[in-house]
Amino acid sequence: MKIGTLLKLKTKHENGEVKYHLPLGEEDIYLNDYIGKNISLNYTGKIYCIATKKKIKKSYGGGYSFESFLTLPECDRCIFKPELCHFSEGTCRDEQWGKDRCFKPHVVYLANSSSLKVGITRRTQIPTRWMDQGASFALALCEVKDRKTSGLVEIEIAKELSDKTNWRKMLKNDVDDIDLIAKKKEIVEKFKNIFEKYDAKILDDELYEFKYPALEYPTKVSSFNFDKNPLVSGKLNGIKGQYLIFDSGVINIRKFQGYEVEFKEQ
Repeated sequence: MKIGTLLKLKTKHENGEVKYHLPLGEEDIYLNDYIGKNISLNYTGKIYCIATKKKIKKSYGGGYSFESFLTLPECDRCIFKPELCHFSEGTCRDEQWGKDRCFKPHVVYLANSSSLKVGITRRTQIPTRWMDQGASFALALCEVKDRKTSGLVEIEIAKELSDKTNWRKMLKNDVDDIDLIAKKKEIVEKFKNIFEKYDAKILDDELYEFKYPALEYPTKVSSFNFDKNPLVSGKLNGIKGQYLIFDSGVINIRKFQGYEVEFKEQ
């Protein structure tokens, strides 16, 4: 048995395949080795803020204390809606944090996790961002100077394309047949004025394909919730995005960051 606080799954892309590690306290558990085996995650009732490490009664924003959620820059509204960046107004929660993360090259991309979607990420987060979303295919569309600009480009394209992932469809591995390179060509032509307005650099057509470790995918998706039932157990059928797929349900590990759990093979 291993015990520790959860953090989001770590991913690595090797020869098209996704490798997963589960951070649990000071240890990283290589989850691909557990596919097809019976495991359990037992929530101990303790939660720790992933920023301050202080024990808390309830987490906010995926692992933070209420105080951290209200004060830390990574929990600000502009993280979820980058077009609302207020750095220029002098109200950034942490200017140095903003300079280090938001004022770096960002990429607007196309991905297919269940159907076609547009999204943004820091250039250095490729391809991690795509694996976190459970994308089957993805490619970069364009690069811009900072996070806010990428958000401004994204909201224009999102008027015609979704910027959300249908997580249930993604977990069923029900993926639409889409030619992303052809779609990119259409979008580049259709939004030519937007790309010119924001000085966006159109990137090469490097198509990424992701194969997730899975024996089978569910036909019906039901979710585990540690707050309702502290024990998650069963045969680990697969992993996709930030979800562990059991024979009896799925659990979003990122949602329960900071929760202390006991991990064991049954």
